[in-house]
Formats: sequence, structure tokens, C-alpha cells
Amino acid sequence: MSSKELTYQIATLRDLGGVIQMAARMAGRGLEAGPVELVLRRPKNQRSLDQNRRLWAVLSDVSRQVEWYGRYLTKEAWKDIFSAALERQDVVPGLEGGFVMIGGRTSKMTKQRFADLLTLIDAFGAEHGVQWSDPALRVFDEYREAA
Repeated sequence: MSSKELTYQIATLRDLGGVIQMAARMAGRGLEAGPVELVLRRPKNQRSLDQNRRLWAVLSDVSRQVEWYGRYLTKEAWKDIFSAALERQDVVPGLEGGFVMIGGRTSKMTKQRFADLLTLIDAFGAEHGVQWSDPALRVFDEYREAA
């Protein structure tokens, strides 16, 4: 039996009616297979678009300056590496060789966890002699002031 979780964010009263109707229809269909659970909660304090913009500024610097095991990696690869280190993600063999990292994504991180990610990148950069660009320096200054 498969389990599926759906999340709908309601920001205004206008949003409420449609979401309730949809939830009622889906719960009705789900009841055919057994009990369902309906949860109502405040949204998690997830990372902001501003934090995301800042992340890419620091990843750009790392990708241009740090050689990792004989090669320079993309910003996206560095994002995966730092996320894996922070979240203690797992690595499994891929279907056709190689390995695949499984686990969380930065889009699911809370603001605090995202700040922890930026702190990890800052420390890594210091250990590897990264010369931060102006956008990256502004990122770190803002986070140090907020702490």
C-alpha cells in the first residue's frame, strides 16, 4: 500500500474554500482504502528566496576556486556536497553504476538549517583559502550580524 502526503498552503480566506473542497474529495476517495488522516498546522519557517540567492553567490566562489580530488565541480555539485555533509545524507549504488545521494533538499530546509548550511560553507571556504566575492562577503556579514 502506498502512502501519499499532500500539502496545500492557505494564505487567505479566498483560498480556504477550494482547499477544503479538494480535501473532502480526496479524503472521500482515500476512505475507500481505509482511514485517512487530515492535519492542520502552521507552515514551517522555510528558507527564503533571499537565502537561496545568497547560497548561489557563495557556491559560485567555491566552484571557481576549490579543486576537489583533482577537478573543479559545478555550483550544483557543491550544493549537493554541502547539503549531504549538513544533513548526513546517505549514498547508495546507482542503477547503472556510480552512486546516488539520497536525502533532504535545501528547498525543504528551515531558515535556521539553511543558515547552518551557509556557516558550514563559510568554514569550508576558510579552510580551503577561498577568496569570497563581494556578494558572498555580504551574505556572511549579514548572517554574522543576525546571530
